[in-house]
Amino acid sequence: MSKQLRCGVVGLGMGKGHINGYTSHPDCEMAAIADLDEKRLASAKTEFAISDTYTDAEAMFQNADLDLVSIAVPNRLHHPLVMAALDAGLHVLCEKPMAINLEQAMEMEAKAIEVGKTLAINFSFRFSSMSYALKQQVDAGIIGEIYFGRTVWHRRRGLPGFGGWFGNKEHSGGGPLIDLGVHRIDLALWLMGHPTPVSVFGSTYNVIAKKEAERLNKHFSVEDLAAGIVKFDNGATLIVEASWALNNNENEHMITSLYGDKGGLVQKNRDGTYDFTAEIYTEEGGNLYTKVLDRAVVEAPSSYHDFVNSILEGREPVAKASHGVKVQMIIDGLYRSAEEGKEIVF
Repeated sequence: MSKQLRCGVVGLGMGKGHINGYTSHPDCEMAAIADLDEKRLASAKTEFAISDTYTDAEAMFQNADLDLVSIAVPNRLHHPLVMAALDAGLHVLCEKPMAINLEQAMEMEAKAIEVGKTLAINFSFRFSSMSYALKQQVDAGIIGEIYFGRTVWHRRRGLPGFGGWFGNKEHSGGGPLIDLGVHRIDLALWLMGHPTPVSVFGSTYNVIAKKEAERLNKHFSVEDLAAGIVKFDNGATLIVEASWALNNNENEHMITSLYGDKGGLVQKNRDGTYDFTAEIYTEEGGNLYTKVLDRAVVEAPSSYHDFVNSILEGREPVAKASHGVKVQMIIDGLYRSAEEGKEIVF
């Protein structure tokens, strides 16, 4: 019989999804929750029947009987709370983005290694049957050596509420690149086999959001559109695009296209929804084929189940800290490049 792991969650906005993820695992027991908002804390206590509650996350780390904890709080709090949880001897699942800058991400990875605990990052777009089925095709060599790609998330109008932490660079680390682009960058890197970025060139814009923020007299210090190009140590190139506001024709447009010497693949959302299609393009016997992945039969774990299972099985999680560091390196580099107006070489 597997050990029953005792789980905690900090942050009860997105954290509710973490609670549901843990309670659906047969070897995980929700033991404690924390949130600064006492009303939200009381509501979650009743909804999930969790008696051990805290308004101070670090007090929960020290006093609750826990094996692991999720950190699902605003971006600027990821680093201090992950560091405190690791110091308290807990395994940690951190919401994306890993941190608000590369230095913090590297410190978090180093601390997990130092204390011998698991640090996983909640890159949830990997954990779908469609994504896992594509990964199977890549790992089977169907695509061959991937040398070029493009990964995108555009929203026609998807600006967060002005005046909140999302639009404050000190609290968020940036705009749609670190909020939305982080998912598409991670998915592309995972399918590409995690090559190491060696240089980036990026641009950021604040055009549509700036006008709206000025009209409402609200603070907004991040971009509404970011784009860039990433070069990797194996010679591959990846184009990255992310926006909260763009004059395009879809409310939500997500696509990741990767091209190798044997084939190509595209994963795209369907009709502005979070339902995805996938296609693979190959040449066989001189003929060109388009293969549509109509229904993925691969059983993909949730990110929460994989995190729990990695601890129980003594293995690395699928979305590990070193992956988060590479994503953070790209994001930081693109922001620096946009600010300095030049290519950033790592």
